Order: sequence, then structure tokens, then C-alpha cells
Amino acid sequence: MRFKPDLKWSDVTPKADFLNRRQLIKGAAGALALGGIGGAAYAKGQYAVEGIDEVNSLEDITSYNNFYEFGTGKGDPAQYAHTLTTDPWTVKIDGLVDNPGDYDLADILANVDIEERIYRFRCVEAWSMVIPWNGFELRQLLERAGVQSSAKYVAFETLVRPEEMRGQRSPILDWPYREGLRLDEAMNPLTLMATGLYGEDLPNQNGAPLRLVVPWKYGFKSIKSIVRITLTDTQPETSWNMQNPREYGFYSNVNPEVSHPRWSQASERKIGGFFASRQDTLMFNGYGEYVADMYADMDLSAEF
Repeated sequence: MRFKPDLKWSDVTPKADFLNRRQLIKGAAGALALGGIGGAAYAKGQYAVEGIDEVNSLEDITSYNNFYEFGTGKGDPAQYAHTLTTDPWTVKIDGLVDNPGDYDLADILANVDIEERIYRFRCVEAWSMVIPWNGFELRQLLERAGVQSSAKYVAFETLVRPEEMRGQRSPILDWPYREGLRLDEAMNPLTLMATGLYGEDLPNQNGAPLRLVVPWKYGFKSIKSIVRITLTDTQPETSWNMQNPREYGFYSNVNPEVSHPRWSQASERKIGGFFASRQDTLMFNGYGEYVADMYADMDLSAEF
């Protein structure tokens, strides 16, 4: 299965705009009720979906973020994430794998195929972006670790370093931030480990140096600054589901037909302009061609 791109560079948010996030926040803070970060999907000659619109600017993407490790405000990550040390960096891979251990990031990157993909990004808060990521398919790393036949899920953890991540000094969540995927979701070719965007290294506020990108799920599933990956035979606990299971499920696939308990998911506001109009949200964020068959036997109305 190959991914046919439907996004072009003309769809990407200009780099200058991407880097100018603070101006966007100053201009819109008083008027916008919901914040958001969205995205489109692009891969050179591979995965694509219909209807991708303009890519967001570098300013949009790097200045409007949810990264509670640095604070709850959309501008907090851009303001405070410079304190994070990302070199050296290791990722512990353990659990049901043949080759457990601490993997140095440089060694990981030397043994994978880095490519560019423009993906839609849909936040559970009903905002969206189109982001040009650089990264590699997660399945390349999992295959190197040697997934054992009894493994059914993949669990992820974010770094805990409160001296550098000021938000972790408050009990906003039960740190570390945790996320998880079913094994078939993790091995899907759309599931990306992002190492950069706009052709440059991943900014700290976007989850440097290594983050997950799962474009058909709400953004909180795409865990940032990963330091541990565990293969397991039981469904792992995930941070927002632990915090509020009524509002945040394990799967959290983008589904415009299932409302969040506090707002509709039928439409979204694309970040990138003060007067940006709302647009219809697509089932699976537009990636159903590549992922819908994984959920053929599930009641998606019950799997928020």
C-alpha cells in the first residue's frame, strides 16, 4: 500500500508565517474562542487524500501549540520550550521485543528512511492545520526492535524533566504524558515518527527531537518528545483518557459524526488567518482509504 499525495507545496503554510506565531496570537487572542492546529498530508509520490487545502506557515505551526509540559496556553510552548535539552537523546524500547535497549537518536536516524509528508492535523478542540513534516515510518523502528508475536499494543511516554519543562511542576496531568496505539495502527504506513518540519529539525515546541504523527486521529494522540516505546499485550493507559475518560477515548479517531461532550466535531477552524472560515471535518481526517479497514468491526460511534 502506497500513499498518493494530494497536497502540494502550494498548500503549505509559508515558512515566514509559520515562524511568526506570536503576531497571530496577538491579533486573534481576543476574538478566537477555540484554538487549533491542523494539517494536510503529503508524501513525495506516496500517500495523499482529496481536498487538502493550503499548508500552514511555519509561524502558525510553531506558535500555536498544545504542549502542556510547557504550560496550558497556546503560546506557552513557543515561549518556554527553548529550555529543553534535546541532545543527547535516547529512546528506551522495551517490552515484547527481541532487541530491547536504549537506542541513541543518531543511531535511529542513521537506519531509517527520512521523507517529507504533508499531513492534515486535526485538534480535538476543533481547529486544524496542514503541516509539512519530515520523518520516518514508525514501523521501520519497530521492525528493528523485533516485535514479538504476542505484542498487540504500542505504548509511548514523553520525557519528564520538570527543571526544563515548567508545566510538569504542576499536576495538570499525571506525568509522564502517555499515549498508545494498537499494533496494526502503529505499523500502518501513515504512522510517522517526525524529526522535523519545513525541511528543518523539529522545533522544541513541536515535540523535538522525536514525536509521533498519526494523521487520522485527534492531535493529542501524536505524543511529543518521546523517550520510551513499550510493546505490550494489554491496552496501555493514555494520559487524557486517564484524566477524563468520558471525553477522551483510547482510539480518538477523527469522526465528524461523533461530537465531543462539550462541542461538535462536524467542522473545524483552520489556523492561519483572523477571518478563517470553518470547514467540514472529514471522516478519519480524510485518510479513510488507508485506515478505515482497521475499524471495520468496530462501532465508531462508541469509540471517541
